[in-house]
Parts: sequence; structure tokens; C-alpha cells
Amino acid sequence: MNSLIYLVGYVVIYLLIVVGIWKWRVSRRQERPPVQEKLIRAPGETLRQKLENYDDTLLLHLVAAALAPLLLMVFGLMGISKLSDTYQGWAIAGLLLIIAVALYFSARWLMIILEKRRNHYLGYFGERVVGETIDDLRSKGFRIFHDVPALEASPVFNIDHVIVGSTGVYAIETKTRRKGKARPGYPEHKVIFDGQQLVYPWGEDFHGLNQARDRALWLEEWLAQLLGRRVQVQPILTFPGWWVEEHAVGPIRVTSPKQIAPIILRNGALLTEEQIDLVSKQLEARCRDVQF
Repeated sequence: MNSLIYLVGYVVIYLLIVVGIWKWRVSRRQERPPVQEKLIRAPGETLRQKLENYDDTLLLHLVAAALAPLLLMVFGLMGISKLSDTYQGWAIAGLLLIIAVALYFSARWLMIILEKRRNHYLGYFGERVVGETIDDLRSKGFRIFHDVPALEASPVFNIDHVIVGSTGVYAIETKTRRKGKARPGYPEHKVIFDGQQLVYPWGEDFHGLNQARDRALWLEEWLAQLLGRRVQVQPILTFPGWWVEEHAVGPIRVTSPKQIAPIILRNGALLTEEQIDLVSKQLEARCRDVQF
């Protein structure tokens, strides 16, 4: 019993000392970042920040998940030691059951956190893939902005990619989905848009379609308020790593990242160079907020 108490006390005191020394060293140096300028957002900036937060607190989550059942056992045994021999057997059995439940829920809590981080990384990597793919459009005079924040919206969201050029303005929503077991007759690598729903190898759903439409509409209205004229925004839903087929072309284009550029370049001229500059300046001001 005493050994367990000493072990738990040692771990807690050690962590408190490490955190205290680190904070003291940082505050004592009075250091300042060498770069004061704000940078423009890169692909997946919001998800990158979330991943950093997960990594910063991951050790704390691991320790908490491990210590919670251990502390419960220590204090439970301390309480049982004060009971008479008649009740100790039942009390120990009850404590073991409680510890088993605590172990289950602490492990489940930790798995939920790790799964969220895993999904965030998948989304971040997908946005990076799309960002690199559409970057070739810069050489053709297009301006590209990533992770555009819609701070006035409720709830707040980000538009994964916005492309501005002579053929118009495009709001791109990225959905990075893992591949899984396919139904008979459905290729494992293909997503089909039939004009109304998305057909995956394992089933059908609508996830992403309304989101792409609504975010493009928000961008269109925001630009109209700033510019005094309405600039149509084309929503595009893209799936990195998938072969995408559009069996019907509707208001929302659904495609793979490599087909975004051909879709954009196929359209005729809609915006003048002056209009492109006006839209780009507004987007750049909104996206230049990354600090050291």
C-alpha cells in the first residue's frame, strides 16, 4: 500500500517539477519571436493548429488515463484497510469491479482523443495534397488562398481553398476519406456523383455537397458586401486519392484534385484584372493572420 502511494506521489511531483521548471525558464529568458510579420495561411492551417494542440497535451492525456484507475485503486485500498475483516472481501470485489470500469472508460477516453487526432491528420494531409495539385494554376495567372476563415459565420468555418482568376472565383471543399471494403460490383477506388448523391464503394450519402454549396454562397455574399457587386462563386467538392466520376453536372462540381484545373481553365473569361486584384486583396487580408 505504501509503495503504491509513494509511486503515485513521485509521478505527480515529478510532472509538477518539470512543468514548473519549464515555465520558469521561459519567463526568465524574456524572449521574443524574431519575426513579427504575419504569414498567409497554408493548406490545412486550422487542422495543423489542432494537431499541435493535440500533440502538446498528448502526454498529459496519457498520464491522466493511466493514473486515474491507479489513484482509484490506491484510495480504495486505503479505505478498505479501515474496514473489519468481515467486509473486506466484499469491498475488494467491489473495488476490482470499479477499477475495471474505470480502466475501460479511461482507455476509451484516450482512444477517442487518438482517433480525433488521426482524423485531423488525415484531413490535413488531404488539404496539403489538394493545395499542391492546384498550385500549378499560379503559373497561369490565378491567385490561390487556403483555409480562408469565415469568422462572421455561425458557427465559424473555413473554406479549404479559394481560387481567383479570369474565369471566376472557386470555393473548394476537400473531403479526405479512407478507402474500405467495397460492395460487390463497386470498385474500391471510385466515387460517383449521380447529380444528387455520392456513391461510394460501400454505400451512398450526401456528406460534403451541402457544405460546399453553403460555403461558396457565404463567400459570394461576403464579396458582394465588400465590392458592391455580386461575383459568382463556383463550389467544387474534391476527393484526394479517389477516382471521381460525374454522371451529371450540376451547380456543385464533384471531382478529383487533378481535374480541378481543367474544369477551371475550360470556362470563359468572367473577371477583369482589376476585379481579380480587388477580390484577391480582400482574401489576402483575411488569410494573412499566421503568427510565430
